[in-house]
Amino acid sequence: MMAQLLQQPQQLLAEPFPQPEGYTQLNVREQAYNPRFYETVGKIMKLREKYLRDRCIFVESADMIDIVLGLGANEADLPKMEKVSDHLYHDPTLPFRLTRNSRFCLDFDTHTIRRLEFQPFVLTVEEDFNRYDSGAIRRFDEVQNELQLNSVFQALFAFKAMVIHGVQIAHRPKLEYGINKWVCTLFNLRTVTTPHILGEPALEGVHSDGVDHTMTTFLGSYNMSDNSAATFMHDMDEKTGIPLEEIKPKHLLARVQHKRLLDTLMIVDHERKHSLSAVYPVDETKEAHRDMLVFFTRKPVERTHVSGSIDSLTPHKELPMEIPLYLPGANQ
Repeated sequence: MMAQLLQQPQQLLAEPFPQPEGYTQLNVREQAYNPRFYETVGKIMKLREKYLRDRCIFVESADMIDIVLGLGANEADLPKMEKVSDHLYHDPTLPFRLTRNSRFCLDFDTHTIRRLEFQPFVLTVEEDFNRYDSGAIRRFDEVQNELQLNSVFQALFAFKAMVIHGVQIAHRPKLEYGINKWVCTLFNLRTVTTPHILGEPALEGVHSDGVDHTMTTFLGSYNMSDNSAATFMHDMDEKTGIPLEEIKPKHLLARVQHKRLLDTLMIVDHERKHSLSAVYPVDETKEAHRDMLVFFTRKPVERTHVSGSIDSLTPHKELPMEIPLYLPGANQ
């Protein structure tokens, strides 16, 4: 593996992308001769092997922080990730959630990750998402530079790209698997519980996200009890849309819980369904909340897909972002 990595430094030596003033973006090309970078890539490849085998991985906070810093993220950007959810807006359909979203292209031809122009968002029952707003065209406020130009956030993207590169998965209908690019719809979410409303990270019950690879990363919480927001993974025979209390033990594959900064779960979305428990407060007289990043990643859609008219690959003009991407060779 190390010999394979060292054969590719030319990927890292190209001219770096301009860095916007006031931000320190990730540039893996600057890591070309840093031994820690290659040690980190080796760790990611071991996690990729587990992902290939189990179709899901859970990376705990300390390990993920070590990985993003090993990829070149600035340690000073870590505390900024804990605060970024303070600037979210109301969700268009869920009263207990604050949200921003954005779209990115993981381009395995150009070895870059870039921000894409705004598009509405839709998920349907046919994609294993059964909720009262299934099929509705939803418009979210957009992610701003404070998140997308954070080097830790960008390193999370680079991590996901390395893990999914070359992984063979069950294909969803009407996706363009022959294209060497991926579309990622990124959500920054705060789920809120108050004395008057219960915040549910997955009101839809057992579901899939209509994509190929789902990654969820914990940013922080306030007044949240230890029994909150556990994630349960189910085989594909579990019934879509049923509440957590109705799941069948024979279909339950795993349980994890995001508790610390950058705790991260990745799932092959068309091979594992999942569900979550609610956000419960420690002090029931006060608000409780849970902040997350959710990376929905799939191939571009065909024109006949429900999102066929809202899946542009055009770069974002007002909020541009583009970083170099390092992809170790993978033939599996």
